[in-house]
Amino acid sequence: MNSFSLMLTRLAGAALIGWTCAARAQQANEVGAIVVYNAQHASLTKAWVEAFTRESGVKVVVRDGGDMELANQIAQEGAASPADVFLTENSPGMTLVENAGLFAPLDKDILALVSQAYRPASGLWTGIAARTTLFAYNKAKLPVEQLPRSLLDLAEPRWKGLWAASPAGADFQAIVSALLELKGEAATLSWLKAMKVNAIAFRGNNAALRAVNAGEALGAVIYHYYYYGDQAKTGENSNMVAVHYFRNGDPGAFVSISGAGVLAASKRKPQAAAFVKWIVGKGGQDILRTGDAQEYAVAAGAPSNPRLEPLERLQAPTIDPGKLNSAKVVELMTAAGLL
Repeated sequence: MNSFSLMLTRLAGAALIGWTCAARAQQANEVGAIVVYNAQHASLTKAWVEAFTRESGVKVVVRDGGDMELANQIAQEGAASPADVFLTENSPGMTLVENAGLFAPLDKDILALVSQAYRPASGLWTGIAARTTLFAYNKAKLPVEQLPRSLLDLAEPRWKGLWAASPAGADFQAIVSALLELKGEAATLSWLKAMKVNAIAFRGNNAALRAVNAGEALGAVIYHYYYYGDQAKTGENSNMVAVHYFRNGDPGAFVSISGAGVLAASKRKPQAAAFVKWIVGKGGQDILRTGDAQEYAVAAGAPSNPRLEPLERLQAPTIDPGKLNSAKVVELMTAAGLL
């Protein structure tokens, strides 16, 4: 494709996104619905939306996309965004929108429902679910005594070609953002350069998990729900896998927060806030406990799926999710040759 054709393709793509947003907004206006830009798993958000609408009568129009795709879209749309609510898988996308000044503050009664560890100090958005980092390893090929004690150990020469990750995804980039916050720019860049040499890159965490299960890698840095989700189904991609939690406040014990915020541009703020409040209330958090999402509940006192390692045992590092710097992470990962 020549450069002129490529330019036309990109312009057409941008026009399609803009048309889609406008069409969604028009649809919402016609039915009196709120518009949710959703980067959470579509099945989980669908369960939340359907239950919320049954209970409240408020209709919801959902537009699905990736964390940073939708965050950047909101930033571009600014005050003209048709979105009422933004939901993410990881928190860096929330931080981007927050730093652009595009969130309306959440009411104190919403924030009070969520444990302080799982929401930013700013109060401009809140956590709605969580996932923890772990090392999934092939239990037939890697003895327990040889497991890495820290995420940082994977930079050592002995791990060359032996561990896997999906560096291009928002999941892994959120983990790197925690490393950056905890250890600083120089240490993070050094680790990423070692990762470029040591790690086997896969497209997606499920692909990395399958590689570990097949013995193509000794282990992989992933989020917990990929393993538990497979185990809850057939287990065919994880039967040879066990999971190792780094604990001890290690960067590898990072707990990533899925977020929800109400857009300042929303014309339906009461309904939008009611949706966020419902998600972090009993109805939404019970869906995390009983459904197939395999993600942690974050509301104060809300139990998670009993199959999961309890949050209080993870010994996760203390990080304000509002401080995670996605732009710097992309810069460092690009400098290291991972993106």
